[in-house]
Amino acid sequence: MEYKDYYKIMGVERNASTDELKKAHRKLARKYHPDVSQEKDAEARFKDLSEAYEVLRDPEKRAAYDQLGAHWKAGQDFRPPPDWNAGSEHAGRGFDWEFKAKGPGRGEDFSDFFESLFSHGFAAPNGRHAGARGNVRSRRPAFSDKGDDHHAKILIDIEDVYTGATKTLTLRMPQLDPQENSKQQTHQISFDVPKGIRAGQNIRLSGQGSPGNDGGKPGDLYLEVAFRPRAAGSPNYRVDKHDVYLDLPITPWEAALGAEVLAPTPNGTVEVKIPPASSSGRQLRLKGRGIPGSTPGDFYFVLKLVTPPAHTDSDKSVYTDMARQFTSFKPRG
Repeated sequence: MEYKDYYKIMGVERNASTDELKKAHRKLARKYHPDVSQEKDAEARFKDLSEAYEVLRDPEKRAAYDQLGAHWKAGQDFRPPPDWNAGSEHAGRGFDWEFKAKGPGRGEDFSDFFESLFSHGFAAPNGRHAGARGNVRSRRPAFSDKGDDHHAKILIDIEDVYTGATKTLTLRMPQLDPQENSKQQTHQISFDVPKGIRAGQNIRLSGQGSPGNDGGKPGDLYLEVAFRPRAAGSPNYRVDKHDVYLDLPITPWEAALGAEVLAPTPNGTVEVKIPPASSSGRQLRLKGRGIPGSTPGDFYFVLKLVTPPAHTDSDKSVYTDMARQFTSFKPRG
């Protein structure tokens, strides 16, 4: 049987403190836990780590182990000296350890080295002698860790980012019943849409992800914000980072002569002054009326020239007169 250097297994010095042991165990448990590790020898490494931590975190077992540690090196053939623990403070006290794992089918004994030290020669709690593998029960320790985060996309109206809003979301999440059978459970959760949030940003709902592993904290739910497509007949706002754009249809005479017209914005109707001699595509800026924020964006009306149809002879006559009037105008010149 080979001697196991528990300090080397955990990567700590022999005078490591309790906090140092905890930090080392947590780091290596994440690395070698068979449920998550990609290491080829993860199962064996995790078993050794669990065994080492079980001994070193317990002051009595650690003191007993340290009695032998100065005379042995990892890998050397090992036999505990007869009555090596006689007179120690833990002689006759006995140990009956059980480490609970997550789910069935994961029980596995600690090594012969462990049991040669902590099984043989100790009285069990029931008063009977505990021989090798007699009353020492060990299972893989639970790997307590935060649950997985979930990600989803949520559609909101652009008006929501101007004022903020409260929304309700229906979640369907797998849950384990007392028999550890998975089933879907539905519940609703209310959350706030922050004023000024932009498309592509996330709203974090703490604790709404997957349940944690063996008592670990649940994961979070991240909702990526996107703007809902506008219904037909509604203002078709376009958003570029923190600026907002809207096409504003105008007539030829409004473009030529100038006008004052009412137009919608996400936070209300405004009066827009169209300068004389405007052309299609011209942008009229409302400073600071874009997406709210510490530095708010701007709102732009993009002029879109719309000509009336010429269905009647009278309509056609008007266009004929315009053609005669503007013979020098060359739009493709």
